Amino acid sequence: MSEAPDPLARIADALERLAPGLPSAIDWGQCPAYLWHGGHVRTVERLEALPLDRLKGIERQKQAMVENVVRHARGHAAHDMLLWGARGMGKSALLRASVAEAQAHYPGRLALIELDLAELPALPDLFAAISDFDRNFVLFLDDLAFDHGNDAALRHLRSALEGSLAPRPTNVRLAVTSNHRAILARDESDQSGPLHERDRMDDSLALADRFGLRLGFHPCNQDEYLAIVAAHAKPLGLAWENEDALTWSRERGPLSGRSAWQFVVELAGRAGMQA
Repeated sequence: MSEAPDPLARIADALERLAPGLPSAIDWGQCPAYLWHGGHVRTVERLEALPLDRLKGIERQKQAMVENVVRHARGHAAHDMLLWGARGMGKSALLRASVAEAQAHYPGRLALIELDLAELPALPDLFAAISDFDRNFVLFLDDLAFDHGNDAALRHLRSALEGSLAPRPTNVRLAVTSNHRAILARDESDQSGPLHERDRMDDSLALADRFGLRLGFHPCNQDEYLAIVAAHAKPLGLAWENEDALTWSRERGPLSGRSAWQFVVELAGRAGMQA
């Protein structure tokens, strides 16, 4: 009679089957960007990004971001990046624009890899796959929530940033966007909350501290909003009125870069144009 299988071995095999892995046969040396979602990697032949001069109201953030990404493209020391704050104020757009700017000046030297939280357990496999390339990579996680339900993902991210026994390659930097301001500042009420809530906040703050470059994005004022509308509308030759732009935003929430862009899309559609 054959020997019964080891229960621990069966558990390990089951976990291995459940854990996401890195798809094989990916050429990490050719494309400007890659999407790693749902366990599949798709190459992106052209990185869609707005020109930097069309991103208004975030001049300080833009300068710091571009400088850091260009350093990384050149193979110089660069920081991991956390972009946090108000919705619709250009966090993801700035990252893509900064990468596109660096790619224009240093062709072939930098690629963007956007991935899901679900892929984080397989980061060591990705690091092993791209570490030997004579190319630099920015790993991008968009709209990360530093809250309940993401504990495992945040542990994997923390390990990738610091503290893993398998060191991260020097040609890899992480960029994360989040709408959660609480990751950077707590108020007095946090100290009186339940113990597990304070522990969770401490964990979130500890993760935020691992990013060398932390940029806050705040709601824009009326003048900044109108400047964003103008920056998008002028290249298309679109005419518009300030009050129409403000009315559009009031009906949709706070003033933001996203609302400004949506207004210009509406103008372009009325004119029979592509935005």
